[in-house]
Parts: sequence; structure tokens; C-alpha cells
Amino acid sequence: MSELRALLADTTERVLARAPGWAQVEEAGLAKVLVPESEGGFGGNWEDALIVIRACGYHAVDLPLPEAILESSGAKDKALFAAMMLAAKMAGALQAALDLSVEYTRQRQQFGKPLASFQAIQQQLAVFAEETAAANMAVAAAFRAADRDDAWFEIACAKLRANQAARVSTGIAHQVHGAMGFTAEYRLQHLTRRLWKWGSEHGNERFWSDRIGARIAERGPENFWPDLTE
Repeated sequence: MSELRALLADTTERVLARAPGWAQVEEAGLAKVLVPESEGGFGGNWEDALIVIRACGYHAVDLPLPEAILESSGAKDKALFAAMMLAAKMAGALQAALDLSVEYTRQRQQFGKPLASFQAIQQQLAVFAEETAAANMAVAAAFRAADRDDAWFEIACAKLRANQAARVSTGIAHQVHGAMGFTAEYRLQHLTRRLWKWGSEHGNERFWSDRIGARIAERGPENFWPDLTE
């Protein structure tokens, strides 16, 4: 990570971790991550924007920051890029829910031992970690592609994979937390309720599966492997 990108990551974490208002976000310049430096912005690319948008999901920030970044980007297909932004927020929320679940199972005692010491819990958390990593990797690939040419396929796959990961992982998160995961004062439900909501916005699993399948069928079987590995 470059020094400038590390500075952006540190600033983003410092601001968004404090449940900020819009004034704090604007003061930090997070909404201008894609705006050229000559116009008073950060002058970053989509990979830089990913740092900010993913953190919005991790900290469950209910501010129109992703929308402001998208509006400043000049992207032509706003609906497609909105799906990419939402997938990034989902990836961040999944990571936060995983971190919370790991911490809880290490602290919570059952039969005199931490929950994390039981093999059944370890297996569930392993699946959770796999799903979270897959969603984050798909999102990272989409944002890298957005800095190049046509990113439709990568964005479609990212939103589909984030939706799938949310469906599997939220169930595991609540299972390992037990009743605690449903209490209003505990952070988990703030993440999982958003993940359930976001999974149906800008295309659910069926929506993106149908469109990816249709695109592959249109290109023909002879192009499937070259398109996938290009």
C-alpha cells in the first residue's frame, strides 16, 4: 500500500469509526476521493474509493457517502456502479460481523471453556471466514476492473458473491452468538439487518445469476474460458 493510500485508510478509519455526521465526512474530504487534486479532491481511483466505501459497511455508517462518491465519478452506468458500491459495503459489513463473532466466541464460556475451542464452532467460523474472504476478493476485483475498461462482468459477480456470502454468513453469525445476537443494544443486528436489506437492493441473487448466465450464453461456450481468465 502506498503512503498516500495508507493515509487515506487511516483518515477513513479515524472518521467513520466515530459515527460521524456529514460535516465531519466533508471536512475529511472522503466524499472527494475520486475528485482530481486540481479541483480540491484526493485525486484517487476506484481502488482508493473502495477503502472508503467498504469502511462505510464495516462501521454501519448511514450517510450518503457512497452516493456522493458515485456522483463525482462521472460513471455512465450509474445503476451498475451503484451495485458495485453496495457490494463493497456488504463486504465491509461481513468483515465486521466476522470480527465480532470471533471476538464473542473467544470471550463467551461454555462448560468452562471458550466457545471458540469447540470444533463445531470453529467449523462454522471457518465457513464464515471463507464467505467473507470470497466476497471481499470479488469486490476488490470489481473495483480494479472499474479503473480499466468494461467492468460489467466483475461487478455482476461481486454483487452476486456478496449476496451469497451474506445469506450464509448472517445465519452463522447469529447461531454462534445465540440470543445475544438479537438484542437491540448489541452491534451484530445493526450489521445483519443491513446485509439482509442490501442483498435485495440493486439486484438479488436471482437477478445477477440470470444476467451473468445470459451474457455467457450470448458469448457462446467457446468464449467462456477466455473471457473468465482474460
